Amino acid sequence: MRLKNILIIALFISLYPCHAIASTHVLGTFGRTYSIIEIDALEEIKQHASKIDWNKHFNKEKAETAVKNYQPENMTALPRATENRTFSVDMTYTLDFDIPDGKGGILYPKGYTFNPLDYVQLPNILVIIDASDKKQVEWFESSQYINDYKTMCLITGGKFWALSQKLQKPVYYANKQIVERFKLKVVPSVVQQQGQYMEVKEFDVENQKNNHNSSDNSISLDTNK
Repeated sequence: MRLKNILIIALFISLYPCHAIASTHVLGTFGRTYSIIEIDALEEIKQHASKIDWNKHFNKEKAETAVKNYQPENMTALPRATENRTFSVDMTYTLDFDIPDGKGGILYPKGYTFNPLDYVQLPNILVIIDASDKKQVEWFESSQYINDYKTMCLITGGKFWALSQKLQKPVYYANKQIVERFKLKVVPSVVQQQGQYMEVKEFDVENQKNNHNSSDNSISLDTNK
């Protein structure tokens, strides 16, 4: 019914100008008339803009350099992994405030505990590396993740622009919140949902050529309640 009403209103609006025009009549000219001599606002803006030397106010090369060298202030540098390890992170969250129901009551009270992975499926594979570490970049390029469309590359060091140009793929920064939420301690690490947990795999790129397929040295459960 709501969609029907919207369509009716839209149709009414679309027809109204035609109806208004069809029902108008020329009543004649009353009093003296004058030509409009005021400059069109858009034309006035164009005239002013054409007189400005934009090179004095905007340096294209400087702007491009700033973008290429950008790094967020809250980046957390992580050391290189020295062993293969896999652990699970419990994403259970406890509310530290009340969520109102919009009717004067409380929908979810402070202290309410829930696991968001009970309700959503995260399809992406997060590959976290240090872009300033050549071995980690080479590991990623030769890994099974490089051509997986679900893979998102995040970096804890180096410059995103240089790596994105090298890989011809989007590259993002892993901020402090991501590092802390997934209990990341070393890189490279790969994060992926496994049921009700997020699985984190750490890879030792120094000692094993194809360690992205090797067995893990330890498995643990890192709860976060």
